[in-house]
Amino acid sequence: MIDLAAIDALIAISRTGTVHAAATDLGFTPSAVSQQIKRLERDLGARLLDREGRGVVLTAAGRRVVDEGGMLRERVEELRSRLHDAGTRPAGTLKLGAFSTAVRGVIPELLAHVRSDFPELRVTVSEFEPWDAVAAVAAGALDIALVHHWEGVGMTMPPSLCSEELFRDVADVLVHEDDPLAHSAFVTPSDVRNHTWTCTPDGTICYEWFCHMYQGDPNPPRIDYRCGEFASQIALVEAGLAVALVPRLGRGLLPSGVVAIPLREPVPTRPVTLIWRATMTEAPAVRAIRALLNTPEREPKLAPELALEAATAARASKS
Repeated sequence: MIDLAAIDALIAISRTGTVHAAATDLGFTPSAVSQQIKRLERDLGARLLDREGRGVVLTAAGRRVVDEGGMLRERVEELRSRLHDAGTRPAGTLKLGAFSTAVRGVIPELLAHVRSDFPELRVTVSEFEPWDAVAAVAAGALDIALVHHWEGVGMTMPPSLCSEELFRDVADVLVHEDDPLAHSAFVTPSDVRNHTWTCTPDGTICYEWFCHMYQGDPNPPRIDYRCGEFASQIALVEAGLAVALVPRLGRGLLPSGVVAIPLREPVPTRPVTLIWRATMTEAPAVRAIRALLNTPEREPKLAPELALEAATAARASKS
């Protein structure tokens, strides 16, 4: 009998390139993954992996098992989902991925409702960059994920995934209160071109927006500080060392010396989207998470949007 868990292990090895990385991805020990592969080879009567340097490569038989085993796993997953009727309460474990500001601004409230409404359901959370979350959901490493993309910077979704937009977030330029722009009602990218910036590292989705914002500009701003955490960027702005572009979602209250100014031309808007595998659509846990995130009274609060609008209006009246 073919062990579906062993097929999952082989698929993870194909995706990550090593037994150790696959084990980390699956939450097992490397020896456990190795044993699964050995049992699968014994059951199928074929060698599935060859060693190459410090990693492994799939044999022709291994590639076929990954291709056809992946389709088999999807059919089994879909069957399991459909065996549950609409009245089944969600239970077990759901693996959820989310980007950093969603982990702060959406996930705590969501998990509180899950604990209250569905105590039999355990939700584990892992932080991912959006495109990594898309790949992890498609590969089965995650069941569901919150992702975002900046308008103007697209994101490709595999056909095996379903998605629905939940809400839209906006980012603002943060400057020190002594900056000449601090009393502006809004700024454009050209207004802050000559400032020193702090930004997320290369390869992150927020850095991609920065590049999009200054695309074609022969003299883009200087980025002296690369910080993965927005809290670190805010600290640099508070010290008067840089300006930053920081989303409102999960931002919380800003220090008294930091001023948030709306950006125009373009407005940095990012749709926040929930994604899951189509084969999981009927799963009670997926239905429960979708329902919780789509309930109007449980929509995440995009702090501090109303306060920002009032503050910018007040600054404009003084200038």
